[in-house]
Amino acid sequence: MPKAVFNWSGGKDSSIALYHVLKDKEYDIPYLLTSINEKYQRISMHGVRVDLLEAQAESIGLPLLKLQVPEMPSMDDYNRLMFETLNPLNAQGINLSIFGDIFLEDLREYREGQLARVDMKGVFPIWKCPTDRLAKEFIDLGFKAVTVCVNDKYLDKSFVGREMDAQFFKDLPDNVDPCGENGEFHSFVYAGPIFKKPIVFEKGEVVYRKYEPACQSKEDNDEEGYQGHDDVFDNGFWYCDLIQ
Repeated sequence: MPKAVFNWSGGKDSSIALYHVLKDKEYDIPYLLTSINEKYQRISMHGVRVDLLEAQAESIGLPLLKLQVPEMPSMDDYNRLMFETLNPLNAQGINLSIFGDIFLEDLREYREGQLARVDMKGVFPIWKCPTDRLAKEFIDLGFKAVTVCVNDKYLDKSFVGREMDAQFFKDLPDNVDPCGENGEFHSFVYAGPIFKKPIVFEKGEVVYRKYEPACQSKEDNDEEGYQGHDDVFDNGFWYCDLIQ
């Protein structure tokens, strides 16, 4: 069985992609890999604390690798750190990298180009799946999640910290993708078929932050929310802190 590292964001797309990978049993998954803001010790863009990320990995039952990314990484920084992380994995016989990307062609091309540098290939288990169907499947499978970050270009403060149930998806405006593929929102999944037990947490403070385009690599935005251009970072974001 080929070995593959799974790129884990802690959110909805990662969860449903991992569900299908584990169900189909086509790959041996030695590690989950997550990008972490080195200064704040939170999942990049999602803002989720590392202790909750570690609780997810423990409940899933897979070892976690953390890619420590500077607070304001350049593209060169990000590419170098990714190379330094993936190259040793390839030496262990892990030559595949799995992502929860859905339809962003330029992001997939970027990922495949970076993987080629270390003789690895990408796997995209939910690629081109209709996002409304994925959202329904997410609910039907029994996954539970809350929004932890929303882009104020698309959604107001009332959407952050919300339970991602059927009513949440009904309430999304027509211009918002059900899976947040245009950078509308990010999520934290705390229960579902891939977890041995739910992740216990409390909702904390809601804060507003605004980023300049140079503040963060767009590739570090992960599979939920990359737009293929820097103006995603010209907007403000509402964050709901989660506390274990």
